[in-house]
Amino acid sequence: MANTIVKALAAGALLYGARRYFRDWGTTKAECSGKMPGDELISPPVLQATEAVWIDAGAGEVWPWLVQMGQDRGGLYSFEKLESAVGLGYRNADCIHPEWQHITVGDVVRLVPKGWLGLPDGIELAVAELIDGQSIVLRAQPGLPWDAVWSFHVIPHWDDRCRLVIRSRLALRHPAEVAFAELLGPARAFITRGILLGIKRRAEGRAQPESSGASESAAGAALHHPG
Repeated sequence: MANTIVKALAAGALLYGARRYFRDWGTTKAECSGKMPGDELISPPVLQATEAVWIDAGAGEVWPWLVQMGQDRGGLYSFEKLESAVGLGYRNADCIHPEWQHITVGDVVRLVPKGWLGLPDGIELAVAELIDGQSIVLRAQPGLPWDAVWSFHVIPHWDDRCRLVIRSRLALRHPAEVAFAELLGPARAFITRGILLGIKRRAEGRAQPESSGASESAAGAALHHPG
């Protein structure tokens, strides 16, 4: 019994020590502590996590990937094999689909298909706020057992580089929710990091041919006009 308690305490201490790393992965101090659109939807106390990545592409190259997210649309660009193994049925897009390039406040983004793990309606988040080209704020639908906000923010840095920031905020209404959220923290961080890196790869891959084409055009012009 004593050995079990010691192991539980050790695991808890390890999780608590690691939480500072996985909760604010890739962010600056200003990013993880600063206000962002959607924060006002949930009042303290909350459990908040902010993660980010640099993308070597313009904000306009990143935004379309965010707009078409969803289990029944472009996916989440994360770990497709793992998602399929647990029955989520994701098919992550590797190109921009024009038919999915429309989103507005009130639309829903499906995360989990209907019937998954006995959830008749699956899991959907509604678009609560939208700043075109900059921020998409999703909020848990009424009827779900938690009140949460998941927001995506593209912050331009020059014309060819930007920051992609993902923030999650969970309202803490009951003491048990703290322990539950902490236990799920590593899994949430794992998926979020997959989304960030998946979008980064796609946006940079899409931007690179355009950059190469521009370089080739410039080289060709130089050959035709050497002086």
